[in-house]
Amino acid sequence: MSDPSNFRAFRIRDDAQGYRAAVETMRADELSPGEVLVKAAYSSVNYKDALAGTGSGRILRRFPLNGGIDVAGHVVASTDAAFKEGDAVLCTGSGLSETRDGGYGEYIRLAAESTIPLPVGLDLREAMILGTAGFTAALALYRMEQNAQQPGQGPILVTGATGGVGMLAIDILTRAGYAVEALSGKPDQADALRALGATVVLDRHHLQLGSRPLETARWAGAIDNVGGTLLSGLAPCIQPYGNIATCGMAGGSDIQGTVMPFIIRGVSLLGIASAGTARRVRESVWRNLASAWKPAHLARICTREVGLDALPTVFPGMLAGGSIGRTLVKL
Repeated sequence: MSDPSNFRAFRIRDDAQGYRAAVETMRADELSPGEVLVKAAYSSVNYKDALAGTGSGRILRRFPLNGGIDVAGHVVASTDAAFKEGDAVLCTGSGLSETRDGGYGEYIRLAAESTIPLPVGLDLREAMILGTAGFTAALALYRMEQNAQQPGQGPILVTGATGGVGMLAIDILTRAGYAVEALSGKPDQADALRALGATVVLDRHHLQLGSRPLETARWAGAIDNVGGTLLSGLAPCIQPYGNIATCGMAGGSDIQGTVMPFIIRGVSLLGIASAGTARRVRESVWRNLASAWKPAHLARICTREVGLDALPTVFPGMLAGGSIGRTLVKL
C-alpha cells in the first residue's frame, strides 16, 4: 500500500530543462491545497490528458502538476465536515491537471466544492470508465432535454462514435429511450457500435450532408464530438426544434454556414463545457449516470487498463485518433 509521505505520481514539468512528464515520487504536502485528501483508486485517459502529457496542447496553467483530469478513490482525511475518512468520492474536471494536481497520482488533494460523493449505483471503477467522457455525454443529453428534446422526435446522431464520449453517448442515449445513429471513420467497428445500441452506423468517409442552407431533415438532434466542417454540415440536416450538443473539436475549431437552420427551423446549438459545470448540475448528472442513464456496456467500452508507467505509450495513439473506447488508469 502506498504511503502519503512517499507515493508515485505522473508529474508534468516545464522549466529550463524543457517540457517533460514522468513518474516521480512525491509527498502529500507537495500536492495542491484542498480540504479533502483522497487515496486514488482509478483515473482515466481523455484527449485533454494526452495533450497535457505530451505538451501537444497548452492545458496546464502552472507547473509542475500531476496529470489526469479524472479521479476516484477513498477519503483519507478531510477538514470539511461533509466528508469523512473512508468515503468513496470522485472528481472530474474542476481544474485538475490545469490549475491543480490531477488524478495521476496515488494520492490527491481536492477542494471540497469539487468533490462528489460516489452515487449509489456506481463503484469506483465504473465511475472512472465513465469519467469526463461519460459525464460529458450525459451532460449533453441533460442540456438537450432541458431544451425539450424527447425520444419521440426521432433519432439522435452521435459523431466520433468510436471515441470514449461517442461510445458512452450511444449507450446513454439508448438507455434513455432514444434511437441512435452512429457516425464513425472506422467501419470495422460497426458491429461494436451496434452492440452498444446504435440502430444505424454511417461511414464518415461516405457521408454526404449537402451544401444547401436547409437540407432534408435527417436527425432530431446530434451529439457532436468532431466540430469543424462536420458540425457546419449537420445544422441544415436537423429537424425543427432539434438540438446539436457540441463537445469536441477533433475535426477543427472553426465552423461556417448560415443562420437559416436556427431561425427557420429553430435548431439550437448547445455548448457542452463539462470542466466548469456547476455543482448542482454535476450532482444531478452523476445521479442519472448511476441510475436511469447508466450505460449497460461499460465493460465493453473500457478497452484498456493501464498503470502510471504506461501512460506515455497511450497518449500518441489517442492524439492520432487511434483510440477506441475508454482507457482506465489503475492506481
